[in-house]
Amino acid sequence: MSLLALGINHKTAPVALRERVTFSPETLNHAIESLRQQPLVQAGVVLSTCNRTELYLSMEQPEDVPPQDLHKQIVDWLCAYHKLSPDEVNKSLYWYQDNDAVNHLMRVASGLDSLVLGEPQILGQVKKAYTESQREQSMSADLERLFQKTFSVAKRVRTETDIGASAVSVAFAACTLARQIFESLSEVNVLLVGAGETIELVARHLREHKVRHMMIANRTRERAQALADEVNAEVITLPEIDERLAQADIIISSTASPLPIIGKGMVERALKARRNQPMLFVDIAVPRDIEPEVGKLASAYLYSVDDLHSIIQSNLAQRKAAAVQAEHIVQQESANFMAWLRAQGAVETIRDYRSQADQMRAEAEAEALAAIAQGADVETVIHKLAHRLTNRLIHAPTKSLQQAASNGDIEKLQVLRDSLGLDQN
Repeated sequence: MSLLALGINHKTAPVALRERVTFSPETLNHAIESLRQQPLVQAGVVLSTCNRTELYLSMEQPEDVPPQDLHKQIVDWLCAYHKLSPDEVNKSLYWYQDNDAVNHLMRVASGLDSLVLGEPQILGQVKKAYTESQREQSMSADLERLFQKTFSVAKRVRTETDIGASAVSVAFAACTLARQIFESLSEVNVLLVGAGETIELVARHLREHKVRHMMIANRTRERAQALADEVNAEVITLPEIDERLAQADIIISSTASPLPIIGKGMVERALKARRNQPMLFVDIAVPRDIEPEVGKLASAYLYSVDDLHSIIQSNLAQRKAAAVQAEHIVQQESANFMAWLRAQGAVETIRDYRSQADQMRAEAEAEALAAIAQGADVETVIHKLAHRLTNRLIHAPTKSLQQAASNGDIEKLQVLRDSLGLDQN
């Protein structure tokens, strides 16, 4: 059995590629089912966010199958599923196996591999991906244990370090960008598209800056209404965006829509109605919610999630020292997990060894009892039992010791001595 992690993220691929390999909530269950049907795949978790798409897999690894073949099999599936050629994605893909895969997942869940160092949203996204796989019955014992351990590690990192001390997130960066362009947010109208976790954070940041008016556009009013009540915003539906867009100075969008919600033509009409007063668009969705061509319009300033990176960097200084401590925790915990995983591989061997010894004991005991029942001297029977049982128990280890010595295999000889307790005081 082998653990494998494979994916792309904001460090290895631009948003144009990331949005092509993302898994929408509507297709996620089908993707998990399809992945499980692949040869050698025992279980899998699909993590898909605006900044990364990653597969975490428990796979059989026959001795005659090299790791590269496992990697190629999963890449071929990913490309076929999204109708991409391997050449389009290979240069952006990374993959890790066993200890490296464990280490990577723990770093991801702890916020150490995020666009925003230490951002807390990723842990919730990892938990959601895990829950989806549980629902689809796509978890194995080793993968289940890995994710449970990962959640405890992420909690430990949050508790023991200051990795999440400063208010740094994609949502915070979006609001920072808005404050850089508009002198006072108290004089602007804001349209938020979506009602997910990121938009919730944006809305709360904007409320703290006392924006003049907020509108929240969402596919369903019910989902947006709770947030609107909290931040004193107006709720509109997605079809209403076209007629209300001109009223917004700032538009921040983050939905799971597979197609753009705001197009170039819609923005052109809004700018005309506004007499070309500037509009700021911040698109933090993958796939993108706003057509890239909007950025070519005069008076329309479009920023994608990748554009927020420079803003985010300026807020990271105080998290750098905490990250060093967090990395140490992850290294320690990933090593502990791999030690546990290796120990599981010995369970069957230990069971077989105990069974063999019990069988020898039972056979020797039966022979001794039969001899006593036939009138043999008890003391003689006991001596014979002890001698025969000892010989049978040491026969195989003795052969292994002789073979190791004959081959000059000092390392194996020492392992055998340690196993037999010969060097213990």
